[in-house]
Parts: sequence; structure tokens; C-alpha cells
Amino acid sequence: MEHHRQINTFLTQLNRQQRRLYAALESNRIGRGGDTLVSSITGISTETIRRGRTQLAAALAGTPLQPDKPSSGRPSTEKVYPAIGKILEEILSEETAGDPMSDQKWVRNSVEHISERLREHGIEVTGMTVWRLLKRMRYSMKYGKKRMQGSSCNDPHRDEQFRYLASLKKEYIASGSPVISVDTKKKELIGNFRRWGRTWCKEAPEVNGHDFPSLAECRAIPFGIYDIARNTGFVVVGVSNDTSEFAVNAISKWWQEEGRTAYATAQQLLILGDCGGTNGYRSKAWKLNLQEKLCDSLKLTVTVCHYPSGCSKWNPIERRLFSQISINWCGKPLKSLGTMLGYIRGTTTSTGLKVTAHLDEGIYRKGQKVSREEMDRLKLRHHVICPEWNYTIEPRY
Repeated sequence: MEHHRQINTFLTQLNRQQRRLYAALESNRIGRGGDTLVSSITGISTETIRRGRTQLAAALAGTPLQPDKPSSGRPSTEKVYPAIGKILEEILSEETAGDPMSDQKWVRNSVEHISERLREHGIEVTGMTVWRLLKRMRYSMKYGKKRMQGSSCNDPHRDEQFRYLASLKKEYIASGSPVISVDTKKKELIGNFRRWGRTWCKEAPEVNGHDFPSLAECRAIPFGIYDIARNTGFVVVGVSNDTSEFAVNAISKWWQEEGRTAYATAQQLLILGDCGGTNGYRSKAWKLNLQEKLCDSLKLTVTVCHYPSGCSKWNPIERRLFSQISINWCGKPLKSLGTMLGYIRGTTTSTGLKVTAHLDEGIYRKGQKVSREEMDRLKLRHHVICPEWNYTIEPRY
């Protein structure tokens, strides 16, 4: 509940004695059963709350409060469970969404759900402890409710798909096979245009007074491939149209320049993508180009898993690659394609992200038609779980 989250946020700003007295005050306000209820909300033990009530009563009777004596106290959660940070990161990797335009990220499930997941690993912690760890790791819940509004996020198979995605990712990574997250980043006008955000400089750069497309050198279309296991990004910038053919050509380029060297023995590839767009699950052109340009030409077996409708923010490329690129060129005009490619290549993070960028000057026509006969010739197999969102395409020869 929102009120419980407000209480726990407030408690993080108090010292030990203040937390004990506040918990006692809340328990007195509730009355019978208050100790148990406040303990379940805050994670403070009922014994500590009772001690706080005794101190509070004495203070109200005129006895001055004595500060707590310094003591080592009980060991921190991190000392009791040294692996909690790593395990929590693994759990959150499937529960985290992000904004592709900033470093904001948020958690899909509640702290109570995450604490239950931790108990499966033998780690007994309360929701309050999980809350504290999440705040320290710069996670936030404040955007979660806003992002999940709307009927598009309420598909009954959504959670089933998230669990299936997580299991497939682990399976592929464990076998040494590549797992890539793909998407088209926001299209950008190339020219002396004002850009979102601020940057350090002595004088503000002078830019065009209007963002008319007619004043642009061109419109750039960045298609990204994020290699989850290697933490590397590969961005192909097109200047034509955002089509399925362009998307598959970008993935093919990634495989030929990086993928087949990094995964020399791999014969299968897992692609994670959004539900719509040029790589959407309903796109016939997307599936046809995958068959012809990846499976048949490169002899790869390709499995595609789509995030449910309205859940694209959980696609790893959004927060791990696109958000970092947006931060890197924040407030800086993209005066030329070379400037844009330079900012992309210069994107790094403290976790070791490396990004390469390439220009694709090819012409891609919109509205590629795919006949029923061409679809029938695809060597495509839908999975049992959420078959519309999950399918595998194998080489035909």
C-alpha cells in the first residue's frame, strides 16, 4: 500500500532510537494488535516496539530520553548474507524496467514478492530490508504504477511470458549461445537542432529556432542490438526507412562482425524484442527476412520472444543501452551523422558497457508484401507457451 511505502521511506531518514519511538507511536495509535501490524509493515521486531512504548510513556511522564549507548548491534544483512547483492541483481534483472531517454529504472513487483524470491535462496529478510537495499541500488517504485496503467498491460498471459523469457535466457546463456535484445531507438533529425537536456559548457550553443524536418540533413534511424551476456551494444544508423528488412540486416551485420567471433560454436540465437514495430510478432516481413537473411544465409536457428504489449520498457536494451546513449548526447546538437556515430561509440558505463556504431546508407522500401505461399514455405515453429509471442525459425537448406 502507498501509506506503508511512505512510512518505510520516512523511517530510512531516522536513527535507531527515532525509528523505535515512531513505531511505538504508530502502535499506540492503532491500539490492539498494533505491535504485530507495525512490525509486519516496517520489519521492526515487536520486542523493540514494546521497548519503544515504555520509553515513550516515560518521556511523556517527564523523564528525559537518554540517547542509545553506542554498540556494534546486530550484523548487517550484507554480512549475514554476503551473496545477497548478487542474488538480488539476478532477481531484478527479470523484474526491472527503464526509461530509454534517462537513467530512471523501476521494479515490476513489490518488495514482499522479492523477499519471497530471496527466501527461495535461503535468505530470510523482510520487505523493509529489501526496500532499503533497492533504494541503495538506486531503484524506485514511484514510476511503476504510472507505467502499468492501461488495458494493454493487463494481458492474462503477461506474467507467464515473463517467466518463460527468463527461463529461456538462462538456458541459452548457460549453453554459450547468444541472447540479444533488439529495438529501434527514437528517430533523430540530423542538424543544428536543440536537443532535450542540459550539458556543461561556458556558453549555451546557438541552434535553429525551429525543428523543421526540411532544415535537417537527414533523419537518422538507430537500430540497436544489445548482447546481454557480453554487455555490449551494436547500433546501426539508417537514413532511409524503419523496416523489417533494415532491422534484420542490422542483426545480420552484428552476427558477421561480432556474433560469430564471440560465439564461434553457436548454431542458435535468441532474440528478445517488443510486441510491435518493425520486429513485431504480427509482422510477416520480419519473419520472412529472418528466414532468408539469418536462418538460410547464415545457417542459424533463430528463436524470437516478444515482450507483451505495453511492456516494452522491460526490454533490456531500453535501460542498458538506449538510456546510456541518450544521457551521453544529452543537450548536444547532432549536427552530422559523424557526430551522432561518435556519441554512440563514446557511450560507456561503470559496469563495462562498450558500444560500436555503423552507418547503413541503404534504401529500404516501406510496405513489403509477403504472400501466403511465402509464409507457408517458412520453416517456422510456434512454441507451446504463448505461441503468438514465441517461435523458432530453422534453416531450410
